[in-house]
Order: sequence, then structure tokens, then C-alpha cells
Amino acid sequence: MARKLGVGVIGCGNISKAYFSLAPLFRGIEMRACADINMDAARARAKEFGLRAETVDALLKADDIDIIVNLTIPAVHYEVSKAVLDAGKHVYSEKPFVLSVKEGLDLKKRAEKKGLRVGSAPDTFLGGAHQLVRNLIDTGRVGRITSGTCHVMSHGMENWHPNPDFFFQPGAGPVLDIGPYYVTNLIQLIGPVKQVAAFASTPAKERTIGSKPRAGEKIPVNTPTTIHGVLEFENGAVVTLNTSWDVWSHAHSPMELYGEAGTVYVPDPNFFGGEVVFTDGPKVVKKLPKWQHPFGVPNEMHGHGMMANYRTAGLADMALAIGEGRPHRCSMELALHAVDVMTGLLRSGETGKFVAMQTTCERPAALGVKEAKDLLAKKK
Repeated sequence: MARKLGVGVIGCGNISKAYFSLAPLFRGIEMRACADINMDAARARAKEFGLRAETVDALLKADDIDIIVNLTIPAVHYEVSKAVLDAGKHVYSEKPFVLSVKEGLDLKKRAEKKGLRVGSAPDTFLGGAHQLVRNLIDTGRVGRITSGTCHVMSHGMENWHPNPDFFFQPGAGPVLDIGPYYVTNLIQLIGPVKQVAAFASTPAKERTIGSKPRAGEKIPVNTPTTIHGVLEFENGAVVTLNTSWDVWSHAHSPMELYGEAGTVYVPDPNFFGGEVVFTDGPKVVKKLPKWQHPFGVPNEMHGHGMMANYRTAGLADMALAIGEGRPHRCSMELALHAVDVMTGLLRSGETGKFVAMQTTCERPAALGVKEAKDLLAKKK
């Protein structure tokens, strides 16, 4: 049996709880330590999950840590990941991977020089629902995808998040914060993007925090909050992507893909599960293919009921891929191409010009039922 790789985490904010609580579901990894510039936050998470709290420098030097998960704010993702690679450790970052293609290419160069792996969230595209859509496309059930629509729209994070400031600064906004789920899923389903175009606007120059303890405080908005874009894929498909934090309500599907033989309605790429509906020509297919994917099984209670949540699947896949000598699915190339697409949309919105992609990538390998079961510590 391959040894477990020791995992440390830098950044002990909200998202860290998901990584610490879900990591035991998977084989190949073991959470061992955490660090944060706020040592009180590190100690609190360490106590909660039975880990040890470290300073950032001490974690980078720890002999029992093979992979460091970068859960810091987007503005410092590059600097932290660079420090991890320079310390001789593999790194897995939260999204967005970096904030520019230049930063990503530098990390790629550093990783290749030392023979290290770089991975990045999101890994929700490994969920049972999205892998079912992948199967429908790969087996030709809906034909070649020729176009599609995506809508990720709400009224922003200031109504519920206690410290929403960074969401409205460069490096965030709806494209870079929520867009990675949609763009990454589109790439794994259709393939790489050739060029993009977009319109962007910032209707409100400041937001009012609606949650305690800062309720009523005004915060500035320094990045576009409505971006309507179009993506042309290398295979010729054209997909619209509308992202906004200026919408109170809408009735659009999260994602619809139109193929030569039918349509597939894709559930929200921010989640692992959800209902998949597809058509044979104009007729809805009543009986889905047999698909008992473990990452589609509801396992957590949320506000809307039980949902499937298997975050850290991408981290576990990377750890096992290191030992098996194969590519990992949440790869640096995939993450960098997604950043290229998203920053291209923002650049197009600013300049009014089409933006050609600087990067490309292969579609990650599909994660079928057997492959997903093989990632789990306890086979389902």
C-alpha cells in the first residue's frame, strides 16, 4: 500500500474547515498541521481537528509535510505557492490558482525545475453529476457540443459574509470568485478555450455589509460586478457566461449545453451533485444511464437539505497521482488555462476587444465510478 502523504494547510479561515473535516474520507493523504499569520486562528483549528499549529515558516520546513494546501486570500496565492515550491514541497491551492498568466507560468517553471506537483481547486467537477454529464458527452449521447449558456448571478456576499471586503477588490469579483467552478467545468466537458469577449460594469461603487459584527458599514467596490462574456472553444463551440453580483433574482439554469443530438442541463458546478437532465433531440430522456457515482451521494446537511460535498477529492487524486506517476486531474495546466480565460474576460470587458488565450490544456481524465471509489478510504 502506498504511504500517505503528510498535508499541511496555510490559511485557517472559513474554507479550511471543509478540508479538515472531509480529508478523512480519502486515502493517500493525512492532515497533520496548519498555519496562519494569525496564530490564534491556527491554534483554534488545530485544537478542533487534532492537529498541530505551526508558524508559516515552521510548516514550510516541517519534515513530515509533503503537500501544503494554500487557503490564503487570492491576492497572496502566488506568493504563498511560490514559497511552498521553493521549500521543496508540492502545493495545492484554493481557487483562483493565481491572478495572472505570468504568475502561473512562473510557478510552473519552479515546479518543473524541482520535480514538484501543483494542483488547484475547484474539484467540484469531479462530482457525480458533472462526471455523468462528461459520460453523456464522451459516449456521444448528446452529440458534439456546439454552444451553451451559463448563468451565475446573485446580489453578492455583503448580505451574509462577516468580512466581505476582498470579494469586491481586484482578484475577486464574480468572475474570479465563482467563475472558476463554471469555467473549469466547461473545460473538462468541452475542452480548451480559443478566445473570449465580454462587457463589464460596476453599477454600485460601494456596498453595505448586512451581517454582524459590521452591519451597516460601507465598503468600496473596485472590480467589475457584472460581466457578460462569450467563450469560443478550440472545437468551435460558443458558450455565453453571465456572472453578476447585481441581480436579486433570476430563473436561468446554471448551465445548459447544446449538442448536435440533444441538450444537457447541468446542475450548479459549485456543487458535486444535483439533477442531470438530457434530451434525445427534443424529447427528454426519462431513464438516465446507470450511474452510482460515490461523489454524487448526499453526505452533508445544508440550508437546502442534504447535499453531496467531497471537497479535497482533487487533493487526494493529486497525492495518489504522485505515487502512481500519472497526471492529476486538478492540474496546474487546467487551473492556469481557467485563469487565462477569466482574466481574458476581464481584460476584454476593460478594452472592448477580443482576447486570445495565451495557454491551452488537455481535458483532465474522466473520473468514473470505479476511479472515484478508488479515491475513497472506505469503498462505497
